[in-house]
This record gives sequence, structure tokens and C-alpha cells, in this order.
Amino acid sequence: MEPFVINSGRSELWRYPLPGVTGGSGITEVDIIVVELNTPSGETGMGFSYVLGGGGHAVSLMTSNMLQEFVIGKTQIPPQALWHSLTRSLNRLGRGVGYLAISAIDVAAWDLWAKTQNKTLGEVLGGTSKPIPVYGSGGFGPKQPPEDAVKQAIWYVDKGYSAVKLRFAGDFEDIERLRAVREALPDTVKIMGDANEKCDLLTAKWLANACADYNLAWLEEPLKTEDIRGYEQLALHSPIPLATGEHHQGLVELTPFFKSKSCAVVQPDLAMTGGITETMRIATIAGYYGLAVAPHFLPALFVHVAVANPAVKWLEHFPLLEPLFCTTASVDENGMISPPDCSGHGLSWASGVRDEFRVDI
Repeated sequence: MEPFVINSGRSELWRYPLPGVTGGSGITEVDIIVVELNTPSGETGMGFSYVLGGGGHAVSLMTSNMLQEFVIGKTQIPPQALWHSLTRSLNRLGRGVGYLAISAIDVAAWDLWAKTQNKTLGEVLGGTSKPIPVYGSGGFGPKQPPEDAVKQAIWYVDKGYSAVKLRFAGDFEDIERLRAVREALPDTVKIMGDANEKCDLLTAKWLANACADYNLAWLEEPLKTEDIRGYEQLALHSPIPLATGEHHQGLVELTPFFKSKSCAVVQPDLAMTGGITETMRIATIAGYYGLAVAPHFLPALFVHVAVANPAVKWLEHFPLLEPLFCTTASVDENGMISPPDCSGHGLSWASGVRDEFRVDI
């Protein structure tokens, strides 16, 4: 492939209000950082990152600065090489906002790289098309009545999903909800539980033991993200596999969890972890340590990583940004998703969303 210049590009901030309080974290809006990279031949790479709970203005400014310094007007280089250049620029800043900015650029760079080769993103990452299982995660809450959780779980099972993920608050109501859902579903359907960092170590030990009778597939984020010692202690005593990763920024923050085997499932988040490039690195190292990978959100994007890396075992259906896309891979009647048959990552924005949600900065 002959090198070409990325002759133009842009970064924008969009603010997307959610229809209500969403997920175990209780968010009500999402800041989205949108990137476009263009070539003289007319190809466009689209990328995005997001911030939950505010702060998108700072990420958007960082993204624009990085585009001007490292990307626009420069000859295209492999996305991995660009990622390393961008992360080196954070040497005296720290990962923080910079990683969220890099994520948007990295996704756009990979989309453009695949399109200029007329291949899917999964193909340029080294994979071939195959279906990947998706678990149902949307529609559950930490204070949800058992009957409502059962109704939502059955909705997923009727759609073909073979696993669902409940939300926990670290109390007895979690067990009542789990018991009701377990009794309502076939034994072949897996159930996961997400505590969204709500427990201290004592409560987490109690919760893990209380869930053991219901064959919970994993207990997600029972402790604070940075509490590696707590996870180590919990992993020694928990009858339930532990999952974490969505709040960690990059491989460097997850490596202690890998080495100590203090989690069994790793859940990189696109924005927090630094994009597709770092997600691939995390999945490769996690696989070396015998850990499963189940990326956070965005199954239509992460399916490309999944087909290229065998450590990725599950993708998550939690429709956060999906209403904004007009083209996306969809989950089939068997609860599986495959990469779309088009070049790049296959995602594009629905008509009118830019004008509706763009924020002037």
C-alpha cells in the first residue's frame, strides 16, 4: 500500500442526553468526542471516544491538539505506530484525559487504515469473520425489583441471548433478584453480576459467597478499581470468578491484576483504555495469562477485536451510543454477532445527530 497524506480532519464534542438514569453507575448523559480523518482520494476514517459523567470539553481540546500536531498534514503510518507516538507525548502529563483523546484518534486511524485496503477492521487486525456470543446487559438496575429483572432477562433469552448480566448494590436484595432470575431461566443461560465498585472487601466476600449457590458466571467490579490488594484477597476466597477492567487506563494498569490472577475476566473500555490498539495488546497479554476478555460496551466495534483475538470470549449488549448509529452489526437470533461485510469498522452516524448533539467549544 502506497503511503498517503491525511490532508484534513476534525474533532468535535457532542453531548448526548440519555432517556433516563442508565446502568449501575446512574449516568444521565454522555459526552462524545468524534474524529474524522480524510485523504485526498476521498476516504474518511471515523472514530470516537466518550466520557461518562462530564469532562468531554477537556478531552475534545486534547484531541484537537493531538490531531494538529501528529496527524493532519502527515503521511499516514500504521495505527500502532501512531498510537505509540501519541502515548509518548503524554510522558509528563500522565494517561488521564490523553488516553480518552487517543482512543478517538486510534479508532479513526484503524477505520481509515482498513478502508484504504478495502478490508474489514477485523481482517486488518488479523482475524476472519466468525460469530461471537453477546450477553444481555441493558435494562437492569441495582435497585430493580426481582419481577422486573426477570422480565428483562426473559426478553433477552427470547431474543436468543445465552447470558445476561444483573446489577448489584451489595445487599440482600441482590440475592433475591439473582434467585428470581436464576429460577426463571434455563440452566443453560449464564448469569453475571455487576456491583459497579459498590462494595468494601468484607461486603464483597459476603456477596461472592451468597452468589455461589446460583452459579454466577462472574462477579464484576465488586471493589474500587485501584484496590489491587483487595482483589488479590478476594480472589483467594471467592467461589465466583472476578471481573474488572472498564475503569483501568491501559495495559500498565491491568498488568498487576494479570500477574496476581486477581481477576478471571478482563473488561477493557474503549475510551479508558486508549482505543483499539491498546485493547488488542490487553487481549493478547490476558490470553497469555489464561484470562478471558469481555470488552465493555460497543459489540459492533469490538467484534473486530474478537474475531482477531481468541482471548475475547464475550461481547456486551448495552445500547448506550447505538441509537446514534445508522449502520451497525446486529445480534442475530442465536445471540451472536459477526463483523459487517464492508471495509473499515462499519459504523456511521445517523442523519441529523451531528446537528442535534454537537456542542460549540
